[in-house]
Amino acid sequence: MPAPLPIDAPDEVREEERFDAERLRGFLEATFPGTSGPLQVLQFRKGHSNLTYLVRIGDREAVLRRAPFGVQVKSAHDMRREFTILSALQAVYAKAPRPIAFCDDESLIGARFYLMDRVRGVVVRGAAPPPGVGFTPELLRAISTALVDNLATLHAVDVNRDGFGSIGHPEGYVARQVAGWTDRYAKAKTHDVPQLDAAAAWLAGNLPKESGAAVIHNDYKYDNVVLDPADLSRIVAVLDWEMATVGDPLMDLGTMLAYWSDPDESEELRARSYGPTFLPGSLSRAQIVETYARKTGRGFEPLFYYVFALFKIAVIVQQIYKRYVEGSTSDPRFRALGQWVRVLGRQAALALEKGRIDRLAQGA
Repeated sequence: MPAPLPIDAPDEVREEERFDAERLRGFLEATFPGTSGPLQVLQFRKGHSNLTYLVRIGDREAVLRRAPFGVQVKSAHDMRREFTILSALQAVYAKAPRPIAFCDDESLIGARFYLMDRVRGVVVRGAAPPPGVGFTPELLRAISTALVDNLATLHAVDVNRDGFGSIGHPEGYVARQVAGWTDRYAKAKTHDVPQLDAAAAWLAGNLPKESGAAVIHNDYKYDNVVLDPADLSRIVAVLDWEMATVGDPLMDLGTMLAYWSDPDESEELRARSYGPTFLPGSLSRAQIVETYARKTGRGFEPLFYYVFALFKIAVIVQQIYKRYVEGSTSDPRFRALGQWVRVLGRQAALALEKGRIDRLAQGA
């Protein structure tokens, strides 16, 4: 009988992201009536943005989400909004974890936070398989296809249902996103990346027509999905809804494409892989577009959405890197993020030079 696959597990809390766990006791006992006993806090340490902890009290456990320490852009880490989105999705999208309780009392742990159910499963990070997993072409084709199908399912949610009216403003969404992320980039700069400045100018001058309104995740990639240990081609949950909203679904597809690397692309791009996307069997970017178009019945030109997503991800990375440069965090993982911003800028420039997403290798 094969050994069970490793479930994504928390670790000890990073020193700079600790808080007094006992200050949570009253809130937890009120949330879980009748619960008492030892209180333990661990941390899921892989994320780069909102902080995620596992909280245990007695025989109960929950996942706690809060904004990073030292964050300056408060609107980008709105725990109330994330809790509201998860609540609205409960009746219409089975892959959203169940929210349990929200707390706006910042005196407890220094920030507003919420609790949600823990979803157990396998999380794939980078191109290396988790222990006990063999990345066969058949498995990677099945998982990558499931990723696209699941995104299309999310985009099919009826946003006219109760609960979504206060989430997002879909009219004019694309133009606002380009302007907003361009402004964020200007505020987060620590060094010049001419390719990103050029991408911002191109995006502003090539705005497409809106393609409709849907619930969009805005950070959809391998390590934000939880896979069923008994069947890795089945997605059991989607995590990290901090940037979710109601907007143009093609912007969400663009994000998935920007987190994807094809096998013939530069080593510097594949070196910081968001998943085994370039390994044999995996769908290519072009195949993702074809699969999504077939699943949704949409026809579109993907270049704008891909370039925008590269630009947006570069800005997010730059914002984190600026926190490191300014000393708001000493997390050593952030030291090399400035170089990653440059890599993303070069990829955006290459996409614009080629004018398409299916042949982005050097010299193609």
